[in-house]
Amino acid sequence: MRRQLQISLALMLAGSAFVVAAQSNAPSSPAPGQAPSTSNPGATGAATGATTGAATPGPQANIQAKVAMCIGCHGIPGYQATFPEVHKVPMIAGQNAKYIASALTSYAKGDRKHPTMRGIALPLSDRDVTEISEYYAGLAKVEPVPATVEAPADVKKLLDKGVCASCHGANFSKPIDGTYPKIAGQHADYLYVALKSYQIEGKPYHGRTNAVMAGQVKQFSHAELKLLSQYLAGLPSELRTVPQSRFR
Repeated sequence: MRRQLQISLALMLAGSAFVVAAQSNAPSSPAPGQAPSTSNPGATGAATGATTGAATPGPQANIQAKVAMCIGCHGIPGYQATFPEVHKVPMIAGQNAKYIASALTSYAKGDRKHPTMRGIALPLSDRDVTEISEYYAGLAKVEPVPATVEAPADVKKLLDKGVCASCHGANFSKPIDGTYPKIAGQHADYLYVALKSYQIEGKPYHGRTNAVMAGQVKQFSHAELKLLSQYLAGLPSELRTVPQSRFR
């Protein structure tokens, strides 16, 4: 009798050990409402590899994200701003990269007073400014313009008085320094507003502080600035507004 009890107890223990081992090797049962797990060491490794090998946005996607705020004005032909007065926004495709970078930096610092442009320029890093500037400089594929024809006598007198060509080049498309803008063919109403802004002092939200430009522009009347702007706008240009869409 004692011998039989010992055998029965041994069989029970062996059966329990088998059940425990089987349960530890079997897949866990999903909780009610939960999909069964299909993971295993090999699958986990594969999933990890797929994650690390996932595609990342390329340079084109990155620059499109950075210029998204620019497109709403500078990517629409004929688009007009209303501050400080109604005028077409400047063409910046084909403009000198160093000039675009300098302008953005000036807006961020407040040397160029413009609430909208300051709000756009302030968050930009140095790298953002460089990449945006280079993007727009290369956006317009335009042949270099020829030498500008002789200006009418009244306009030539004003150009000589302001020594405009000494910085912006003989055809006003080849500045002597990359931080100076190409102005040939730029919108006349924008040029007029920009030139007048150098005459403004003491206003918190309007005006530009540039000693060289202020010294040149303050010697002209508004009528003379308008005449200069109209002449420059009519010259052959390397500047363009390249139509762009925010929705790509």
